[in-house]
Amino acid sequence: MSQVNPPYRADVVGSFLRPKELLDARHAFQAGKLDRASLTALEDRLIKDLVEKEVKNGLKAVTDGEFRRSFWHLDFLAGLSGLHHVKAEHWSVHFEGFQPKAETVVIEDRIRFPKDHPFLEAYDRLKAIAGDTPIKYTIPSPSMLHLICAVRCETYKPIPFYAEHPDALFDDLAQTWTDAMLALYERGCRYLQFDDTSWGEFCSVEKRGAYAARGIDVDWVAKRYVEVINKILANKPADLTVTMHICRGNFRSTWFSSGGYEPVADILFSHCNVDGFFLEYDSDRSGSFEPLRFIKNQTVVLGLITSKFPELEDKDAVKARIEEATKYVPLNQLCLSPQCGFSSTEEGNIMTEEEQWAKVRLVREIADEVWGDQ
Repeated sequence: MSQVNPPYRADVVGSFLRPKELLDARHAFQAGKLDRASLTALEDRLIKDLVEKEVKNGLKAVTDGEFRRSFWHLDFLAGLSGLHHVKAEHWSVHFEGFQPKAETVVIEDRIRFPKDHPFLEAYDRLKAIAGDTPIKYTIPSPSMLHLICAVRCETYKPIPFYAEHPDALFDDLAQTWTDAMLALYERGCRYLQFDDTSWGEFCSVEKRGAYAARGIDVDWVAKRYVEVINKILANKPADLTVTMHICRGNFRSTWFSSGGYEPVADILFSHCNVDGFFLEYDSDRSGSFEPLRFIKNQTVVLGLITSKFPELEDKDAVKARIEEATKYVPLNQLCLSPQCGFSSTEEGNIMTEEEQWAKVRLVREIADEVWGDQ
């Protein structure tokens, strides 16, 4: 029987390389040379073309490639009430190579999910394009808002209400993402993913040490993040799948943290009630499969195919890694995907669109050979 519920045996994280036509149009819009209606019409046309390619290349659920976004996370965060989107002197983390354009968000008031958040219209437009084809929709995890504003930022000062009521910030995060999840569900979303780099940072011995030197108890923060996510998931409809993608940075084929999952495995895998984890495992920076011993009944999507470089992985080597992972998680709880998206920011990783689709087809072919028609 074919696998019905996500994550799928052959899956993707979500973002795809932006066509040059789209990049040029977005630059023209930012320069005031193209109006919003014209940009939206172009986005619709290119997303329709993308959806057709996703189906053609064997994906069961389609995304909009994050074509309407500049960043995988900031566009969503900037649309929340209580936040201000600002330019910054430097990016909030250091990538090993190219650096993203410096932007961030700051908390100016209590955080809320507005009923006119632009991601709702973006979902509606994707649904109109996809028709009966299942959709996967991605938003940043609530952890990212707290991490960017209250952990990475060394000059963070809470607004008076959050200073007086420290727990209220976490409560507002939970309510904001609950409202976002349910608003998307009402529009038909049945496969939602929280993208999260906080856990990648918390895996890093170097970054944990740097946070400890600033007086930050990373394990305490991590436990609060799990509590927030579980509060959100307590309101999840039964027919909605929510997964988490854990990333160590993905910009122009670079990265910003390293380290296996052991430091976070018990806190996260044993206690977080998501339906599945998309885990990076495309390089030695991700460590061994041993931390997967903490997985309960969640699906684990092994990111064994890199989205950073165009060279295709050896099928037999990937199959051997999947077999190795079964020492800790049963094969029927495993799936396969690229380790991250192909374009976490609009600039994209360093490969061609055809090389991108070759990676997707490789995932599909290996999944078919390992799991058959499951």
